[in-house]
Amino acid sequence: MRATGPAPADEVWRRYTTPDTWSSWAPQIRGVRCDDPVIRPGTKGEVLASPVGRIPFVITDVDESARRWSWRVGPGPGVPLDHGVDEVGEGVTAWVVVHAPAVLVIGYRPLAWWALHRLVS
Repeated sequence: MRATGPAPADEVWRRYTTPDTWSSWAPQIRGVRCDDPVIRPGTKGEVLASPVGRIPFVITDVDESARRWSWRVGPGPGVPLDHGVDEVGEGVTAWVVVHAPAVLVIGYRPLAWWALHRLVS
């Protein structure tokens, strides 16, 4: 899933990697609990998500120069997701890849689409 908008790439990257900002652009997130103000490999925490409640996560990789990051979300091994920010022309594209069967992702897709559009606006 991806969205393209006019926001500066550095600002989108900052909002994408700062857990305290996630609820401002991702309407499905009510809050985030974690110890790190900016994600890094090993950052652990919980996303407070509507309507499911607390969902644990761990950040597995961050490549600031490429503007890419990955995490595992959910109990146990969790679901891996990859995120990125790409400069395109006069704007930016933010994207997410969910590594899960399509049947599990179908309900998340509209929420992610909406969140990504808010992130790049």
